[in-house]
Amino acid sequence: MGKEYREELVGVFGDPVDENPTVVVAQKAFETMGIPYRYLTINVHPEDLKAALEGLKAMNFKGMHLTIPHKVAAIPYLDSISEEASIMGAVNTIVNLNGKLYGENTDGKGFMTSVINAGIEVCEKKVTMLGAGGAARAIAVELARAGIGELVIINRSEERGRGLVETLKNHFPDLTVSYRRWNHTMVIDENTNILVNTTDIGLYPHVDARPDIDFNSIHSRMVVCDVIPNHPHTQLLKEAERRQAKTIDGLGMLINQCVESIRYWTGKTAEAEVMKEALAEEYGIDVYY
Repeated sequence: MGKEYREELVGVFGDPVDENPTVVVAQKAFETMGIPYRYLTINVHPEDLKAALEGLKAMNFKGMHLTIPHKVAAIPYLDSISEEASIMGAVNTIVNLNGKLYGENTDGKGFMTSVINAGIEVCEKKVTMLGAGGAARAIAVELARAGIGELVIINRSEERGRGLVETLKNHFPDLTVSYRRWNHTMVIDENTNILVNTTDIGLYPHVDARPDIDFNSIHSRMVVCDVIPNHPHTQLLKEAERRQAKTIDGLGMLINQCVESIRYWTGKTAEAEVMKEALAEEYGIDVYY
């Protein structure tokens, strides 16, 4: 029998997506695991999302990651989604099960693993979250499950922000959760223990963008987290570091959510340490994971 050349295909859909570094960790993981998988970074415009998802079936992809702006928009085109993804109202991982597209969300789990591995205790803490989109919904659900004491959601769209508040109240009635309209330069409540940016502010190519908040309201007792993976050292994190706050970038979340996604696609567990080393080499920095 001759050598087999066919590779199983997975990847990521996004717009923009060119600088998304998931390919670095995923491909390194596949090589280390010794399995013939290829990770593709694919730019898909919002108006083409339905056709792109149909293409997964036609080309027999094993699965796909979804990033901005597709995590919510893809749901109507999937055959089924997990209970967790349904609560979150967002999907970041698709699995092709015999021609049926199944949606899952590994973002929140990836974020929580990153925070725990950085030595941060979240139980009974007050969390302020910037944004109310797909990543925010996933992270908020996992934070609620972890027993945080209070969550404040800051978002420009009142409808989306209050919608997330209602979702959390319905599923976590003991959680204190509220919404604040993001108007002008927001002051972060001084009692905030953990500040999380879940928006795309700072995402490549707009790496110099800064969220419209009062940076002087960040203090050294806060932990400041950003989910942006490219470039990970965002302006928000730089401002937080200037004020001696502990910071966690988006690369740890990227690694951990990818470990979970690979398990769904292959049935095997990738080595997070190998993936961490690949990212550290790519960016020349330390990575919490």
